[in-house]
Amino acid sequence: MLKYLKTLSGHQNPVYALANADEDGIFFSAGNDKGVVEWSLLNMAFVKVKMPVQSSVYCLHYYNEQLFVGERSGAFSVYDLKEQKVILRINAHTKPIFDIQTVKSKNELLTTGEDGTVAVWSLNDFKEIYRFQVAYDTVRAIAISLNENEVAFGCKDHLIRIYNLADYSLKQSIEGHSLPVTSLAYHPTGKYLISGSRDAQLKIWDLPNYELRETVPAHLFTVYNIAFHPTLPYFATSSQDKSIKLWDAENFKLYKILSLEKTGIGHTHSINKIIWSHDGKYLISTGDDRQVMVWEMES
Repeated sequence: MLKYLKTLSGHQNPVYALANADEDGIFFSAGNDKGVVEWSLLNMAFVKVKMPVQSSVYCLHYYNEQLFVGERSGAFSVYDLKEQKVILRINAHTKPIFDIQTVKSKNELLTTGEDGTVAVWSLNDFKEIYRFQVAYDTVRAIAISLNENEVAFGCKDHLIRIYNLADYSLKQSIEGHSLPVTSLAYHPTGKYLISGSRDAQLKIWDLPNYELRETVPAHLFTVYNIAFHPTLPYFATSSQDKSIKLWDAENFKLYKILSLEKTGIGHTHSINKIIWSHDGKYLISTGDDRQVMVWEMES
Protein backbone atom coordinates (compact mmCIF):
# COMPACT_ATOMS: atom_id res chain seq x y z
CA MET A 1 0.00 0.00 0.00
CA LEU A 2 1.12 3.58 0.55
CA LYS A 3 4.28 4.38 2.48
CA TYR A 4 6.13 7.60 3.25
CA LEU A 5 8.92 8.48 0.85
CA LYS A 6 10.05 12.10 1.11
CA THR A 7 9.27 15.58 2.43
CA LEU A 8 9.85 18.49 0.07
CA SER A 9 10.43 21.70 2.02
CA GLY A 10 10.64 25.27 0.87
CA HIS A 11 7.25 26.88 1.28
CA GLN A 12 7.19 29.54 3.99
CA ASN A 13 3.40 29.57 4.46
CA PRO A 14 0.39 27.23 4.20
CA VAL A 15 -0.02 25.47 0.84
CA TYR A 16 -3.50 25.07 -0.69
CA ALA A 17 -3.00 23.86 -4.24
CA LEU A 18 -1.25 21.15 -6.28
CA ALA A 19 -1.32 20.24 -9.98
CA ASN A 20 0.48 17.77 -12.23
CA ALA A 21 2.07 18.74 -15.53
CA ASP A 22 2.06 16.36 -18.53
CA GLU A 23 5.81 16.16 -18.35
CA ASP A 24 7.36 13.24 -16.52
CA GLY A 25 7.18 13.81 -12.80
CA ILE A 26 6.74 17.58 -12.86
CA PHE A 27 4.17 19.09 -10.50
CA PHE A 28 3.33 22.50 -9.06
CA SER A 29 2.35 23.80 -5.63
CA ALA A 30 1.10 27.16 -4.38
CA GLY A 31 -0.55 28.82 -1.42
CA ASN A 32 0.14 31.77 0.84
CA ASP A 33 3.62 32.30 -0.60
CA LYS A 34 4.60 34.83 -3.23
CA GLY A 35 4.86 32.33 -6.08
CA VAL A 36 3.97 29.06 -7.77
CA VAL A 37 6.66 26.39 -7.23
CA GLU A 38 7.76 23.69 -9.68
CA TRP A 39 8.97 20.31 -8.34
CA SER A 40 10.44 17.16 -9.89
CA LEU A 41 9.38 13.68 -8.79
CA LEU A 42 12.27 12.20 -10.78
CA ASN A 43 14.81 14.06 -8.63
CA MET A 44 12.51 14.45 -5.62
CA ALA A 45 13.59 18.08 -5.52
CA PHE A 46 12.66 21.73 -5.92
CA VAL A 47 13.10 22.94 -9.51
CA LYS A 48 12.23 26.64 -9.40
CA VAL A 49 9.69 29.31 -8.59
CA LYS A 50 7.65 29.26 -11.79
CA MET A 51 5.87 32.61 -11.48
CA PRO A 52 5.15 35.30 -8.92
CA VAL A 53 1.57 35.82 -7.71
CA GLN A 54 -0.18 38.92 -6.43
CA SER A 55 -2.32 37.21 -3.78
CA SER A 56 -2.68 33.78 -2.12
CA VAL A 57 -3.38 30.89 -4.49
CA TYR A 58 -6.33 28.64 -3.59
CA CYS A 59 -6.34 26.42 -6.69
CA LEU A 60 -4.14 25.24 -9.55
CA HIS A 61 -5.37 23.52 -12.70
CA TYR A 62 -3.26 22.16 -15.55
CA TYR A 63 -4.54 21.57 -19.06
CA ASN A 64 -2.95 21.46 -22.50
CA GLU A 65 0.44 22.92 -21.47
CA GLN A 66 -1.19 25.76 -19.59
CA LEU A 67 -1.33 26.24 -15.84
CA PHE A 68 -4.34 28.10 -14.44
CA VAL A 69 -3.77 29.84 -11.12
CA GLY A 70 -6.81 30.85 -9.07
CA GLU A 71 -6.23 33.59 -6.52
CA ARG A 72 -7.74 34.92 -3.32
CA SER A 73 -8.21 38.24 -5.11
CA GLY A 74 -10.74 36.66 -7.50
CA ALA A 75 -8.31 36.84 -10.43
CA PHE A 76 -6.82 33.92 -12.32
CA SER A 77 -3.60 33.77 -14.32
CA VAL A 78 -2.71 31.61 -17.30
CA TYR A 79 0.90 30.45 -17.42
CA ASP A 80 1.94 29.01 -20.77
CA LEU A 81 4.52 26.25 -20.30
CA LYS A 82 5.63 26.33 -23.93
CA GLU A 83 6.32 30.07 -23.79
CA GLN A 84 7.43 29.84 -20.13
CA LYS A 85 5.51 32.97 -19.16
CA VAL A 86 2.22 34.34 -17.86
CA ILE A 87 0.13 35.14 -20.93
CA LEU A 88 -2.94 36.49 -19.16
CA ARG A 89 -4.40 37.58 -15.84
CA ILE A 90 -8.16 38.06 -15.60
CA ASN A 91 -10.13 39.65 -12.76
CA ALA A 92 -12.78 36.96 -12.95
CA HIS A 93 -14.62 37.15 -9.63
CA THR A 94 -15.22 39.69 -6.87
CA LYS A 95 -14.14 37.20 -4.20
CA PRO A 96 -11.61 34.30 -3.94
CA ILE A 97 -11.53 31.55 -6.59
CA PHE A 98 -11.67 28.06 -5.03
CA ASP A 99 -11.80 25.80 -8.07
CA ILE A 100 -10.97 25.76 -11.78
CA GLN A 101 -11.80 22.90 -14.19
CA THR A 102 -11.83 22.35 -17.95
CA VAL A 103 -14.68 20.97 -20.05
CA LYS A 104 -12.48 19.39 -22.70
CA SER A 105 -15.26 18.50 -25.16
CA LYS A 106 -16.42 22.13 -25.26
CA ASN A 107 -12.97 23.72 -24.94
CA GLU A 108 -14.24 25.72 -21.98
CA LEU A 109 -12.86 26.67 -18.59
CA LEU A 110 -14.99 26.95 -15.44
CA THR A 111 -14.08 29.14 -12.47
CA THR A 112 -15.95 29.47 -9.19
CA GLY A 113 -15.53 30.51 -5.59
CA GLU A 114 -16.73 32.64 -2.75
CA ASP A 115 -19.14 34.80 -4.75
CA GLY A 116 -21.26 31.74 -5.63
CA THR A 117 -21.09 32.36 -9.38
CA VAL A 118 -19.61 30.10 -12.04
CA ALA A 119 -17.92 31.80 -14.98
CA VAL A 120 -17.48 29.97 -18.29
CA TRP A 121 -14.48 30.97 -20.42
CA SER A 122 -13.47 30.07 -23.97
CA LEU A 123 -10.10 28.32 -24.05
CA ASN A 124 -9.53 29.78 -27.53
CA ASP A 125 -9.42 33.45 -26.57
CA PHE A 126 -10.22 33.46 -22.79
CA LYS A 127 -13.32 35.56 -23.37
CA GLU A 128 -16.17 35.08 -20.91
CA ILE A 129 -18.97 33.10 -22.56
CA TYR A 130 -21.47 32.84 -19.76
CA ARG A 131 -21.92 33.34 -16.02
CA PHE A 132 -24.53 31.92 -13.69
CA GLN A 133 -25.32 32.00 -9.97
CA VAL A 134 -25.06 28.51 -8.46
CA ALA A 135 -25.39 29.56 -4.81
CA TYR A 136 -25.60 32.71 -2.72
CA ASP A 137 -22.51 31.74 -0.80
CA THR A 138 -19.24 29.91 -1.54
CA VAL A 139 -19.02 27.19 -4.18
CA ARG A 140 -16.03 25.19 -3.01
CA ALA A 141 -15.64 22.35 -5.52
CA ILE A 142 -16.31 21.44 -9.15
CA ALA A 143 -16.45 17.88 -10.52
CA ILE A 144 -17.10 17.03 -14.16
CA SER A 145 -18.69 13.69 -15.09
CA LEU A 146 -16.81 11.16 -17.20
CA ASN A 147 -18.93 11.71 -20.33
CA GLU A 148 -18.90 15.49 -19.74
CA ASN A 149 -22.69 15.62 -19.72
CA GLU A 150 -22.92 16.96 -16.19
CA VAL A 151 -21.05 19.08 -13.70
CA ALA A 152 -21.41 18.93 -9.92
CA PHE A 153 -20.84 21.90 -7.61
CA GLY A 154 -20.18 21.54 -3.88
CA CYS A 155 -21.73 24.43 -1.98
CA LYS A 156 -21.41 26.04 1.43
CA ASP A 157 -25.19 25.77 1.94
CA HIS A 158 -24.72 21.95 2.32
CA LEU A 159 -26.11 21.22 -1.16
CA ILE A 160 -24.57 19.58 -4.23
CA ARG A 161 -25.98 21.10 -7.38
CA ILE A 162 -25.87 19.17 -10.65
CA TYR A 163 -25.97 21.13 -13.92
CA ASN A 164 -26.27 19.99 -17.53
CA LEU A 165 -23.06 20.85 -19.35
CA ALA A 166 -24.82 21.26 -22.71
CA ASP A 167 -26.62 24.44 -21.65
CA TYR A 168 -25.62 25.00 -17.99
CA SER A 169 -29.18 24.44 -16.79
CA LEU A 170 -29.81 23.11 -13.28
CA LYS A 171 -30.63 19.41 -13.31
CA GLN A 172 -31.06 18.74 -9.59
CA SER A 173 -30.01 19.73 -6.10
CA ILE A 174 -28.85 16.98 -3.76
CA GLU A 175 -29.27 17.28 -0.04
CA GLY A 176 -27.38 14.93 2.24
CA HIS A 177 -24.62 16.66 4.15
CA SER A 178 -25.34 18.65 7.30
CA LEU A 179 -22.47 21.10 6.74
CA PRO A 180 -20.73 22.73 3.72
CA VAL A 181 -19.64 20.43 0.86
CA THR A 182 -15.87 20.81 0.48
CA SER A 183 -14.83 18.10 -2.01
CA LEU A 184 -16.28 16.17 -4.95
CA ALA A 185 -15.07 13.48 -7.35
CA TYR A 186 -16.70 11.31 -9.98
CA HIS A 187 -15.62 7.65 -10.14
CA PRO A 188 -13.24 7.22 -13.12
CA THR A 189 -15.72 4.92 -14.92
CA GLY A 190 -18.70 7.09 -14.01
CA LYS A 191 -20.38 4.71 -11.53
CA TYR A 192 -20.96 7.26 -8.80
CA LEU A 193 -20.20 10.70 -7.42
CA ILE A 194 -18.46 10.93 -4.07
CA SER A 195 -18.77 14.00 -1.84
CA GLY A 196 -16.88 15.12 1.26
CA SER A 197 -17.94 17.76 3.73
CA ARG A 198 -17.18 19.80 6.80
CA ASP A 199 -19.37 17.21 8.56
CA ALA A 200 -16.38 14.78 8.15
CA GLN A 201 -18.47 12.33 6.13
CA LEU A 202 -18.18 10.88 2.64
CA LYS A 203 -21.38 10.24 0.72
CA ILE A 204 -21.60 7.97 -2.31
CA TRP A 205 -24.24 8.96 -4.89
CA ASP A 206 -25.17 6.35 -7.52
CA LEU A 207 -25.46 7.54 -11.11
CA PRO A 208 -27.39 8.42 -13.18
CA ASN A 209 -29.96 9.59 -10.61
CA TYR A 210 -27.68 10.50 -7.69
CA GLU A 211 -29.38 8.19 -5.20
CA LEU A 212 -27.52 7.96 -1.92
CA ARG A 213 -25.82 4.56 -1.79
CA GLU A 214 -23.70 4.94 1.31
CA THR A 215 -22.55 7.30 4.03
CA VAL A 216 -19.03 6.77 5.35
CA PRO A 217 -17.89 8.41 8.62
CA ALA A 218 -14.50 9.10 7.08
CA HIS A 219 -12.61 11.64 9.19
CA LEU A 220 -12.79 13.63 12.42
CA PHE A 221 -12.98 17.03 10.69
CA THR A 222 -13.50 18.51 7.21
CA VAL A 223 -12.74 16.30 4.18
CA TYR A 224 -10.75 18.67 1.95
CA ASN A 225 -9.91 16.42 -0.96
CA ILE A 226 -10.87 13.18 -2.72
CA ALA A 227 -8.50 11.71 -5.34
CA PHE A 228 -9.05 8.52 -7.34
CA HIS A 229 -6.00 6.46 -8.23
CA PRO A 230 -5.38 6.67 -12.01
CA THR A 231 -5.38 2.88 -12.61
CA LEU A 232 -6.20 0.94 -9.42
CA PRO A 233 -9.56 0.68 -7.61
CA TYR A 234 -8.61 3.00 -4.76
CA PHE A 235 -9.21 6.58 -3.75
CA ALA A 236 -7.50 8.75 -1.16
CA THR A 237 -9.00 11.43 1.07
CA SER A 238 -7.30 14.20 3.03
CA SER A 239 -8.65 16.12 5.97
CA GLN A 240 -8.36 18.91 8.44
CA ASP A 241 -7.75 16.11 10.98
CA LYS A 242 -4.14 15.86 9.60
CA SER A 243 -4.65 12.40 8.09
CA ILE A 244 -4.72 10.84 4.63
CA LYS A 245 -6.85 7.73 4.20
CA LEU A 246 -6.78 5.16 1.41
CA TRP A 247 -10.09 3.49 0.53
CA ASP A 248 -11.39 0.70 -1.69
CA ALA A 249 -13.34 2.31 -4.54
CA GLU A 250 -15.68 -0.70 -4.82
CA ASN A 251 -16.76 -1.41 -1.23
CA PHE A 252 -15.43 1.72 0.58
CA LYS A 253 -13.35 -0.33 2.98
CA LEU A 254 -10.57 1.61 4.71
CA TYR A 255 -7.13 0.25 3.78
CA LYS A 256 -4.65 2.61 5.31
CA ILE A 257 -4.36 5.69 7.53
CA LEU A 258 -1.33 7.90 7.00
CA SER A 259 -0.86 10.23 9.95
CA LEU A 260 1.65 11.28 12.57
CA GLU A 261 -0.50 9.56 15.18
CA LYS A 262 -0.83 6.23 13.34
CA THR A 263 2.51 5.82 11.59
CA GLY A 264 4.79 8.32 13.35
CA ILE A 265 5.21 10.33 10.18
CA GLY A 266 2.80 12.73 8.51
CA HIS A 267 1.49 16.26 8.40
CA THR A 268 1.27 18.28 11.61
CA HIS A 269 -1.62 20.47 10.40
CA SER A 270 -4.62 20.37 8.08
CA ILE A 271 -4.01 18.56 4.75
CA ASN A 272 -5.48 20.82 2.10
CA LYS A 273 -4.69 19.02 -1.14
CA ILE A 274 -3.68 15.60 -2.51
CA ILE A 275 -2.93 14.44 -6.07
CA TRP A 276 -1.67 11.21 -7.64
CA SER A 277 1.21 11.24 -10.08
CA HIS A 278 0.11 10.30 -13.63
CA ASP A 279 1.59 6.81 -13.33
CA GLY A 280 -0.05 6.25 -9.93
CA LYS A 281 3.28 5.51 -8.26
CA TYR A 282 3.10 8.48 -5.90
CA LEU A 283 0.56 10.37 -3.86
CA ILE A 284 1.53 13.99 -3.16
CA SER A 285 0.05 15.84 -0.19
CA THR A 286 0.34 19.34 1.23
CA GLY A 287 -1.26 21.64 3.75
CA ASP A 288 -1.02 24.19 6.52
CA ASP A 289 2.30 22.80 7.82
CA ARG A 290 4.00 24.17 4.64
CA GLN A 291 5.39 20.72 3.74
CA VAL A 292 4.89 18.86 0.47
CA MET A 293 5.01 15.13 1.21
CA VAL A 294 5.46 12.28 -1.27
CA TRP A 295 4.03 8.82 -0.53
CA GLU A 296 4.92 5.77 -2.59
CA MET A 297 2.43 3.15 -3.74
CA GLU A 298 3.98 -0.26 -3.11
CA SER A 299 3.11 -2.84 -5.73
